[in-house]
Amino acid sequence: MAKAIHMMVRVMDEARSVDFYSKVLGLAVSGRFEWPDFTLIYMKNHEADFEIELTVNKGRTEPYELGTGYGHVAFVVDNLEAERTRILGLGFQPKDIKQMTFDGAPFGRFFFIEDPDGYKIEVLERAGRFR
Repeated sequence: MAKAIHMMVRVMDEARSVDFYSKVLGLAVSGRFEWPDFTLIYMKNHEADFEIELTVNKGRTEPYELGTGYGHVAFVVDNLEAERTRILGLGFQPKDIKQMTFDGAPFGRFFFIEDPDGYKIEVLERAGRFR
């Protein structure tokens, strides 16, 4: 069986990205590995072993083009309103809370936020299939 272990995103500024993922999602650096041309920073929290891998390509000066293929990575929280309020208080700009239905029944409540490089993150309320 395959097990999801990490998702990689290319970032321009290590400190800015580590600060964002730490403050907004409660992730901490779990490993940092430096090569001559790039650095890999792994971040996770106690909720799961899944990590975000931040790749910093040294010497890169132009922002990355995100293209049309990337969608988002999702995180689940117990209290959606409280998390959104907390993130706003940190000076970040989460989008409004939305609710999806399927066949007339609630499917999920969520909001999106973008990291410093424009990657979309979905924050879902813990309920139903989102545990």
